[in-house]
Amino acid sequence: MTRMQHQFISSATTRWRLLGRRATSIVRGLSLGLALGASPLVATAQDDHHIRLPELGDSSSGLVSRARENELGQMWLRMFRSQVRTSSDALLQQYVENSLKSLAEHSPLEDKSLDVVVVKNDTMNAFAVPGGVVGVHTGLFLFAENEDQFSSVLAHELAHLSQRHYARSLEAQRNSTLPTLAGMLGALVLAATAGGDAGIAAMTATQAAALDNQLRFSRQNEQEADRVGIETLAKSGMDPQAAGEMFEQMLKATRYYRRPPEFLLTHPVTEKRIADAKLRANRMDKVPLRDSREYHLMRARIRVAAEATPQQAVKRFQAELRGINDNEDAARYGLVLAQTGAGKPDTALETLQPLLDKEPDKDAFVLARADIDLARHDYTSATRRLQKAVDQNPKNHALIMGLANAHFKAGNYLAAERILSKHSRVRRKDPAVWYLLAETHGLAGDIVGVHEARAEYYILNGVFDKALQHLRHGVRLAKDDYQTHAILEQRMKDVIKMQEKAKEL
Repeated sequence: MTRMQHQFISSATTRWRLLGRRATSIVRGLSLGLALGASPLVATAQDDHHIRLPELGDSSSGLVSRARENELGQMWLRMFRSQVRTSSDALLQQYVENSLKSLAEHSPLEDKSLDVVVVKNDTMNAFAVPGGVVGVHTGLFLFAENEDQFSSVLAHELAHLSQRHYARSLEAQRNSTLPTLAGMLGALVLAATAGGDAGIAAMTATQAAALDNQLRFSRQNEQEADRVGIETLAKSGMDPQAAGEMFEQMLKATRYYRRPPEFLLTHPVTEKRIADAKLRANRMDKVPLRDSREYHLMRARIRVAAEATPQQAVKRFQAELRGINDNEDAARYGLVLAQTGAGKPDTALETLQPLLDKEPDKDAFVLARADIDLARHDYTSATRRLQKAVDQNPKNHALIMGLANAHFKAGNYLAAERILSKHSRVRRKDPAVWYLLAETHGLAGDIVGVHEARAEYYILNGVFDKALQHLRHGVRLAKDDYQTHAILEQRMKDVIKMQEKAKEL
């Protein structure tokens, strides 16, 4: 979510902020909600043979069904988006989605359809929420040194989902379905928006009230998530040793960083947990080293954005390209992005050309080249280049959004409108698509379309009153179009139901 998008909805989200402030009083079992449903790689594990976990299904399934989990997860995601700045970087979003999809194919997860939210925050964090919602902070890329380490965190979160730890926790803590999920929202929002201090206070206060047997159960679930996650990593063709390496990265953060990742303050990684992870990995077959270049390219995008100014990013990547770097192509790519951002498109093109000579059709490089065209105000070249790339990769989300954005900047609003209208049917739950479509409809003169697209954007961000307001305007303007009128009226009924269910939280 861009700063403009965040401001676009912030005035209508007061009631959700109140939820965050009341996180400690809403929920007594927040520690379970965090550790079991949304906790990143936490707690010290016991030996495998000491654990006697209940069978999946049966009582836990009866207490909260998968359908109910999905419903709660979608509502949670809307509320989370209403308060937290999410990334609108389509290429990064696509990479994280593809990474999770690949891991899910090798995990025990029954329903492999996932909703992925990338949080624009430099802290190291990832979380899983019942109903197939997985969140990743951009800061995770800054801590994980390679793709296997990054994927080890995602595999761990998928393990929480596949083992239904949230539903199973409710067996030990009945009648807490909604409060636990609400508390999870409050703590994660606070951690993502207040720099960690407020979120930690909420987590610590509620954990202090947790019963001993609940804490033991969370440790058991954490060990199971470690085990299943490492198995998923290995089945995906990645190095199972990466999990132990990532744990070591976390432990280093507590020693050498001024402020360690917030979740480590209440869920420390210990030498024992590192040893357990390495022991499990040692029992598995060795895997050949993998090329993590794609990961390093995405990491470069985040590192450029993390610098105070594009000029500082230019200096950093110039130094890396001349000296030591994790991946030379990624260092060059980062320099291209920084130079473009610094208003030096000609220099950026010189830097990019060696990458284009090797891989002229790679989406990251095509998009970087198009951005250079746009910086030069050469809109014809940008749209022509991106149209060719989309023709070759018609399902590539990043290229499609790049092409729509290029047409938008060129003033070709009808062309952008056609692209985004079609794409919105494929990615109905992507706020960035609806946001740009709303802007495009307005400039193309489709006022009913503006109200419909803005309503969908607000729905996905949990701002139901604003969504209803736009739907009512759309219904009034579409009175002579029976089909559109009926669709908008039905959508109003859907939103009213969502609003009523949201009040339960």
